[in-house]
Amino acid sequence: MGLFKKIFGDYSSKEVKRVMPLVEKINILEEGISKLNDLELKNKTEEFKTRFAKGESLDDILPEAFAVVREGSKRVLGMRHFDVQLIGGIVLHQGRIAEMKTGEGKTLVATLPAYLNALTGKGVHVITVNDYLAKRDSEWMGKLYRFLGLSCGLVISGMRPEEKQKAYSADIIYGTNNEFGFDYLRDNMVIYKNQAVQRELIFAIVDEIDSILVDEARTPLIISGRANKSSDLYKKANDFVKRLTPKIIVEEDTKDFEQAEDNEKYDYIVDLKAKSASLTQKGIKKAEDMFNLENYNDLENSDLVHHVNQSLRAYGIMKKDIDYIVKEGEVLIVDEFTGRIMYGRRYNNGLHQAIEAKEGVKIADESKTLATITFQNYFRMYDKLSRNDRYSYDRRRRI
Repeated sequence: MGLFKKIFGDYSSKEVKRVMPLVEKINILEEGISKLNDLELKNKTEEFKTRFAKGESLDDILPEAFAVVREGSKRVLGMRHFDVQLIGGIVLHQGRIAEMKTGEGKTLVATLPAYLNALTGKGVHVITVNDYLAKRDSEWMGKLYRFLGLSCGLVISGMRPEEKQKAYSADIIYGTNNEFGFDYLRDNMVIYKNQAVQRELIFAIVDEIDSILVDEARTPLIISGRANKSSDLYKKANDFVKRLTPKIIVEEDTKDFEQAEDNEKYDYIVDLKAKSASLTQKGIKKAEDMFNLENYNDLENSDLVHHVNQSLRAYGIMKKDIDYIVKEGEVLIVDEFTGRIMYGRRYNNGLHQAIEAKEGVKIADESKTLATITFQNYFRMYDKLSRNDRYSYDRRRRI
């Protein structure tokens, strides 16, 4: 047990002892499996599928299936799974975390549970962090799967829907976390079921779990679409608001703000502390006259009210060269903490368009979120999830 203790640590030594009987069974089977010719070895896959269909569990099949994968790897890849890799494969099959040192063969470890779980015919997803790794591993490990009679697919960006449908129909599918997640969102937006590309989310092996579920945990996947709102309404709201007279208050002006006479002297009130701006009764009367309305606050006028409110914020709260700058005909947000320009970021709910109207630059189309999900919530939908991770000295050792 000394070798395993060095690799897995004291924390996992009890877990290692629990799976060692399975490792011993696999090793006992190695000699017999090695005597099979290539066709006989390949036929083992159909035998396993039949046994599973007749009621045997994957756990029942595991020792012989792992022995077959080990032998296939020796013949096709020139690599033999070591006992520590068998342990890692067993742990991944159980839906737990296998954390190993860099160089201990995580890619090869994943072939064991991937093959075993693919025997169900429902598909196994092997998820990594970039297209390069997904393509490399699908080509490299795909030789082993195909040798054993299983199909291997690849899902990367830029593929057509029909190409993805074919890839997802494979027994084992390699791809990136982003692509799997976005395909799920897109599938939930299709009109007809046969337009979806993914099958059921049954079993996934996630490579580099810390990168995907920790570093990117707060970054949701978002599919946006063009909102059906014309820039004309932003311009009309801007033309109205820029003629109004504001009352700007700060904290010490609170008592003055409460005075009713403000409704008669000013068109709108700006509260800098609360970062709010709203029309007074005088301003509402002007809006009704400007837009020929009987009652500004009627529900049917809610779209106009929203645009006017955003324009009030653009004039009363958002300050040029403090909150944003205008550069080459574009409104760019300034980070309030660092002072850096936040390229590619836009204020939401139409505020950015209101500022563009205020500054007289081209008003970009407003977008709205059509579908969104976090990686954490996406991976929760799999029936079983395993994590294949690098060993790191400053994390708790896991099996």
